Amino acid sequence: MLASGAAVAYWQGGRADDRAVADDAGDMLEAPTAEADVPPAPEPSADPSESPSASSSSSSSPPPSPAPSDSPSATTGTIDIPATGPGTFTTAQADGSVVGTGSRVRRYKVMVEGGIDVSASAAAAEISAVLADRRGWTHDGVNSFQLVGSGSYDFVVKIATPGTVDRICGAAGLLTRGEVNCSVGTDVVVNLKRWVLGSPEFDGPIGEYRALIVNHEVGHRIGHGHEGCPGPGRPAPAMMQQIKGLDGCVANAWPYDRDGRYLGGPAVP
Repeated sequence: MLASGAAVAYWQGGRADDRAVADDAGDMLEAPTAEADVPPAPEPSADPSESPSASSSSSSSPPPSPAPSDSPSATTGTIDIPATGPGTFTTAQADGSVVGTGSRVRRYKVMVEGGIDVSASAAAAEISAVLADRRGWTHDGVNSFQLVGSGSYDFVVKIATPGTVDRICGAAGLLTRGEVNCSVGTDVVVNLKRWVLGSPEFDGPIGEYRALIVNHEVGHRIGHGHEGCPGPGRPAPAMMQQIKGLDGCVANAWPYDRDGRYLGGPAVP
């Protein structure tokens, strides 16, 4: 998302024909989630230097999505991208360490669908590194994060094949069409195709794209809403729906810069 970022469409109703459609939203469909307790966001720095969500269940289940591709799998380098998988997941193991100094510890899991060439431990290491980065949400001094392998948790990141993403997201009314990610209740569901290939809207390293997915969605879970561009040439906020356009900002995956300044913008209703 260095040319764009995580986009969001909200599921507001219970009818299958009102499902949020991926084509209208970009890379991430989000269902409404309860806002967490969060202090007011810091004022954006004046010095120039981004999933759709749905509730975990809906009043009616939509019909199954069509197969995401005509062939059984696509191949990129040494990582296959099967059209669908078994729908069972492996949970990354954790040592219980906490990153950050904030008193509000957010517990999370990382789960990877079986039968794909991404290990749960490798995915967890990458996601943990994003959350531990000094440019991430731990810099607010309020939140810290703990990867857990069992027990209670605040959110879970699931990496799944396109077909499985369609089933999970479709059950909550989000039409991902085998192409995009979604956020449903406590689950951030990442399409394997996007994890491996990135986004056609994001002209940057795959690691930055993944960081934006994590930072944008975790931002929602700790109580942040969407933000707009603070001004031409300034970094786009991680909470900006960058895939809808940068409005003169420069694409950016992180909530803070390396000097600890919050890279925010005006609130978007």
